[in-house]
Amino acid sequence: MLPRFLTMLAALTVGAQHLPAQAAASRLSLDDLLDVRTTALGALSDDGRWAVALMARPRTGMGVDYNRTFGDPTYASPARREAWVIDTRSGARTALFADPRALGPMAWSPDGGTLAVLVQRADDQHDVLLWDRATRRTKPLAMPTGRYAFPGTRLRWSDDGRQLTLSLRSNTWRTKAAAEFARLTVGPRIVMSSEEPFLAWNGLQRMGTIDSVVRLDVRTGATTDVLPEAMRQQWQLTRDGTAVVYTEDATTRTDYDVIGGSEQRLLVRDVAGGTPREVFRSLRNIRPVWDRDGRRFAYTRDDQLYVGSLADTVRVRIAGDTTPRSDTTAGARTRRSRERFTPVSWVPASAAQGAALVATNPDGVWLIDPASRQRTLMVASSDSVPSTPRVRVAGVLNQGAALLLVMESRTSWNRGLLRFDRATGRLDTLSQDTRLVGSITTSDDGSTAIIAGGPGNRPADLWALHGDFRRWQPLTDANPVLAQRALGATELLSYLDADGVREWGVVHYPANYVKGQRYPTVFLVYEDFFADSWDAVANLLNAHGYVVVKPSVRFDIGYPGEAWLKGVTAAANKVIEMGLADSTKLGVHGTSYGGYATNLLITQTRRFKAAINISGKVDVISFYTDSPRLGVRNVHAAEKSQDRLGATLWEQPQKYIAQSAVMFADRITTPLLLLTGEQDHNVPAINTREMYYALRRLGKPVTWVTYANGGHGVPLSSLEDWTDFHTRVVGWYERYLKEATRGTATP
Repeated sequence: MLPRFLTMLAALTVGAQHLPAQAAASRLSLDDLLDVRTTALGALSDDGRWAVALMARPRTGMGVDYNRTFGDPTYASPARREAWVIDTRSGARTALFADPRALGPMAWSPDGGTLAVLVQRADDQHDVLLWDRATRRTKPLAMPTGRYAFPGTRLRWSDDGRQLTLSLRSNTWRTKAAAEFARLTVGPRIVMSSEEPFLAWNGLQRMGTIDSVVRLDVRTGATTDVLPEAMRQQWQLTRDGTAVVYTEDATTRTDYDVIGGSEQRLLVRDVAGGTPREVFRSLRNIRPVWDRDGRRFAYTRDDQLYVGSLADTVRVRIAGDTTPRSDTTAGARTRRSRERFTPVSWVPASAAQGAALVATNPDGVWLIDPASRQRTLMVASSDSVPSTPRVRVAGVLNQGAALLLVMESRTSWNRGLLRFDRATGRLDTLSQDTRLVGSITTSDDGSTAIIAGGPGNRPADLWALHGDFRRWQPLTDANPVLAQRALGATELLSYLDADGVREWGVVHYPANYVKGQRYPTVFLVYEDFFADSWDAVANLLNAHGYVVVKPSVRFDIGYPGEAWLKGVTAAANKVIEMGLADSTKLGVHGTSYGGYATNLLITQTRRFKAAINISGKVDVISFYTDSPRLGVRNVHAAEKSQDRLGATLWEQPQKYIAQSAVMFADRITTPLLLLTGEQDHNVPAINTREMYYALRRLGKPVTWVTYANGGHGVPLSSLEDWTDFHTRVVGWYERYLKEATRGTATP
């Protein structure tokens, strides 16, 4: 029997709005945005009783050194957060620290009595502190001589709570890494050669994967080395703590086919020592999914699904079509596709059933018994069938007896939680409404689930689910001030692009919107938009009387500029037809890839009266070999991934010219504001500045603002930079969408 969630999908209205809870007394201000908190779960105890909520806000996140953010493996930005320990049953909460701190990974001891947490000190060093829940006091955990904890430190308690296994780095490593960063940034001479196996910055990135693994006795301070300092991407202990599974780097040179690509072996050895055993000679194109005990795994290779264990070297194929790949008939391709399973997670054995594997294929989400190979379709879901919902497995409930799933309609703001009972095969709806469902963490015993989510167009809060998992119990209310502010409604927008293909977007209405009145409208562009998650800039523009539209676009390889022209202008037509947008007062802006989109868009249409490019490239040719700190990212983006040009610069140079907005600057009539960070090593300001000098030479209206200490996107270098940035964005639209057209009749 299908749950109510599925049977009601067809009856839902596409354009349902998320309305403010009440009329607010005042307009949202920049000062309000400085204190808007984003909330995340830091740690959850095994029994689900104790959660740590982490809250960050822009005001306490200032002071980022963007010069070191990209490339310096010894640096961690001082993003200070509030931390609250919450009793998930009563809702009572206790401040972990008296003031916001720069916090790293954290983990509860098995009994939930002690929290291990990484804390950054004023001198940029880090301490591992042990917080006692009963006394609410902390004490530092002494590190072995010559080694220290770092932002990527992982923490793993032993089952008896007496030992903590964690990754550390040596003082020697820090000295070498700092020296290499200095060599590549201050010289006095920077020498690079094709004879070196790795790009210089790629080599420094690789240094950032070096660590050692030790086990510390939290009472005596005794130290046991588990793994020596080496270059590895991951390590994990088996649940019983007797074995460690880890990768060993075997990369020989920079990989241009995969961003940050590396060759990794997977090994296992006893924690007590001994000779390691190879589990996989190479992890290229293999992503093992481990069970809770850390001894059994599943993976897909050559379209075949296998399971294996550390106990032996035999791998068992449990799914996959065996038709020869030389058979390219339609029937063979369909069979291969439907038999191509991707493992998602393991379900531990329950009192009534053995362990099972969750996997997906083009038909939906399945539960597979590895022993019998029997499959159970839990939920039908297909990317090619819009009437089916998107679905993801959120966790295991009640000691493996059930699974928690999140389901979201593809055509409306209808979201829900479902429970699949393994014994009966029944799928029940636990909740169904328009609330956003973000990350979900289930406790080790499956008694509790913590959701980061809530109403649309609001920052996420944390919610707890217990018992029958039907009631969302609020754990945080991070932004009560927003209830006092006038926030506009949001609506899901459905429209056809220029090719007649259905697309979706999000409309943010102005605060105090009056139906039937047309408004100046700003299009925030990137790629795809569907959910009305919190957007500070959209709400700031709403507060100043603008409609904000986030349209989705559909890409064809080699023609990104055309995608935005077809999708964004079609969305503009739609909101004009709705009587919402004033066709004479349209603006457009984007950040990063959205900034690139903005510049390409205004070379192809004159419909927009104002545009803002934030940290977006304007010249794909120079960008192709720029941003050295990102290794091969920009080359790969142009050839294979985000830019979707589908060829190298030398194979099809005409595509690189056609998709570089600066080459067509003479066609631009839209006043353009360029915002960059001088310390942006993602999209260097030197690329964007090409457009400023081109438009200046052509006599076009353009302003370029670069923040000397800023990075990519909104500058968190200082409060002054942050305020100036947002003031300029609003001011640009005020000038060109309001002041420039004041007195003009609205159509």
